[in-house]
Amino acid sequence: MTDNTTRLDHVVLWVREPIAAADFYEKAVGLEPVRVTEYAAGQAPFPSVRLNDETILDLMPLTVAENMKMVPGAADSAGHPVNHVCLAMPGHAFDELRARLEERAVPVSDFSYDSFGARGMARRSFYFRDPDGNVFEARHYE
Repeated sequence: MTDNTTRLDHVVLWVREPIAAADFYEKAVGLEPVRVTEYAAGQAPFPSVRLNDETILDLMPLTVAENMKMVPGAADSAGHPVNHVCLAMPGHAFDELRARLEERAVPVSDFSYDSFGARGMARRSFYFRDPDGNVFEARHYE
């Protein structure tokens, strides 16, 4: 990649069971797992799932919270998910995601229409939670 504009590289989510979380994101959300085998073998500190070519979600085990020393108080963030993470996708992928979630009995919100986001007004959106309580919004613009 030669474009050096600022981009979102990754989001770290606290999870109780990283392998189960990766399974949820792969099967229910449709994201590609990254380093799950290495994590299971003790060769990586956490697994991830790929959102797109540029962005991943890291699935950080809550058990490492006490070792978070990068800034004062970092360990205190364990168990405090962000308000929500929004996934923007094409309309067909949006419909497929909702169907997979409903198929797995994952509760989803009603649709919202014409909500503002990074690309302007999104046609439709809805919310759901992962097994660790992190809230996600799914939306499409076209």
